[in-house]
Amino acid sequence: MVYLPEGKLIVGCKWIFTVKYNSDGSLERYKARSVAKGLTQTYGVDYQETFAPVAKLNIIRILLSVAINLEWSLFQLDVQNGFLNGELEEEVYMGAPLVLKTSLEERFTRFVRKEGYSQGQSDHTMFVKHTDGGKMVVLIVYVDDIILTGNDGDEMSRSRMGIFMSQRKYVLNLLEETGMSGCRPNDTHVDPNQKLGEVSDGERLVGKLIYLSHTRLDIAFVIRVVSQYMHSPYVEHLEAVHKILRYLKSAPRRGLLFKKSDQRSVEVFTDADRAGSVSDKRSTSGYCTFLWEYLITCRSKKQNVVARSSTEVEFRAMANGVCEVLWIKNVLGELKLDIEAPMRLFCDNKSAISIANNLVQYDRTKHIEIDRHFIKEKLEN
Repeated sequence: MVYLPEGKLIVGCKWIFTVKYNSDGSLERYKARSVAKGLTQTYGVDYQETFAPVAKLNIIRILLSVAINLEWSLFQLDVQNGFLNGELEEEVYMGAPLVLKTSLEERFTRFVRKEGYSQGQSDHTMFVKHTDGGKMVVLIVYVDDIILTGNDGDEMSRSRMGIFMSQRKYVLNLLEETGMSGCRPNDTHVDPNQKLGEVSDGERLVGKLIYLSHTRLDIAFVIRVVSQYMHSPYVEHLEAVHKILRYLKSAPRRGLLFKKSDQRSVEVFTDADRAGSVSDKRSTSGYCTFLWEYLITCRSKKQNVVARSSTEVEFRAMANGVCEVLWIKNVLGELKLDIEAPMRLFCDNKSAISIANNLVQYDRTKHIEIDRHFIKEKLEN
């Protein structure tokens, strides 16, 4: 406790009280936190930029694919409440009760750099150390809420076949929580002809499936679709989620398998639908990338503008796919791993392919706001 110096601002705080329960409903403990009111701070005066780094799931799958092909050893360490043990680097005055809250990220980064690790630029949560004997140590840190083994029953096993990742326990818990444990299994997770949109009334729903898509890439797209209506879900959205749950019931242990491959190549497949959204007529771009013949990243995202043609939609999807391939190339470069060239991009739209290969074609579609030189140069390299 000190007197507030002249010219300094004080940050308020408040107590947050929580009651923690065990899985059987019994009382575990009472929990109290004193939380600073960050909204009272002024940028450039009494706080700097804050950032909570979380590892990208894509880099986890890349590392697993590399580990099984190069026979690397894998270890996982979970640090609980690491942010409470950091060092406060700036001067902050807060009203009583005084709580020095900070994070461990910067402190940890400084430590591993002293140990000879270099921080990755493609993903700042990756640290790489190359030894004189030709060995390499890779650290993926700050993997918050990404449990590969242990705590919640998720599984990651390694055998002669490869590395297998599953979230079986999470699926079973989700089915039990939603009362769908006894539902009839379904072979499909989405009706391809169904178009979800806004409706006027119905039962509200909060989706809890996003975390599962870490290892269940087969449901990633439909989860993205229903997630668009999380702010105001209704009956038809509830039915779509129930269809996903019945699909999960049919194979709860399904997951990702990484096996050895002799082909060190990177491939990306892109696609898009034109005006697929019934609410705003915007299109959805999608891509999936394969490293050494195994799926490591995939994404589907609604485009920011309404496209004027299917060629424009597909061309934008190609641009997103090229960016993802370049990111993978940078990650492998930081790991000093060579891949087969060229990296190949596949698209099913002849017009978009023609524009990428022949810049003269671009004059016919000037409304495409994408740097055609960027795509052509990267595809050639």
